[in-house]
Amino acid sequence: MSRAPKQPPVVAELGRPETAQETADRKAASSAAYRSSQTFRGLIAALIATVGVVLLIVLIVPRGDFTGASKVDLPAAAKNAQSAMDRPVLLPTPPNNWRVNKAVLTDGKPVVWDITVAPQADDARGYAHIAQAFDADASWALTPLRGTTSKNTVKIGGRTWDEYVIARPDASANINYALGTQVGKDYVLVYGALGKAGTAELVAKISPQIDELEGGR
Repeated sequence: MSRAPKQPPVVAELGRPETAQETADRKAASSAAYRSSQTFRGLIAALIATVGVVLLIVLIVPRGDFTGASKVDLPAAAKNAQSAMDRPVLLPTPPNNWRVNKAVLTDGKPVVWDITVAPQADDARGYAHIAQAFDADASWALTPLRGTTSKNTVKIGGRTWDEYVIARPDASANINYALGTQVGKDYVLVYGALGKAGTAELVAKISPQIDELEGGR
């Protein structure tokens, strides 16, 4: 006696067996849901990995502590620059807890003795160039200051300084303020992202060395 063919199960929601099309649709929907869940899990895993990498970078990159970085020997660099130019160069004394990032002679017309300094406190921001342009006047300042001209003067340390207020720091390498003065045949420009008060404070600090430069010592 042959067995009766097995009847497909009744689906409770339908009250009858599924049709072939309904079965195919259900399996397709199930596969799509599975793929979607796998994609979501993959995105979550990738996000967790990215956050982990960022956290690792934050932990290993020093913040405000430059004791491990190579230090610029400013007196030695100034001696080399003076020898190359065969004339006195500015040897400023930055404020305490400031670092010298760079001290180089840059070629061009004019040649410039360029020193970059910055405060090194954890919460400090900003930087400044202390630049001595050889055989130059105030017109040279137009180059590093992206065309900004001086419209006022201020007196610091008994010396008159040209004041430069940069209208658009975002278009000028974040330079927002500068002070410049003629020192003999050279033009000294202090400029950067320290603002008016910070730049004036730095200028006051290095004024004795500027006087020495003018005296040829």
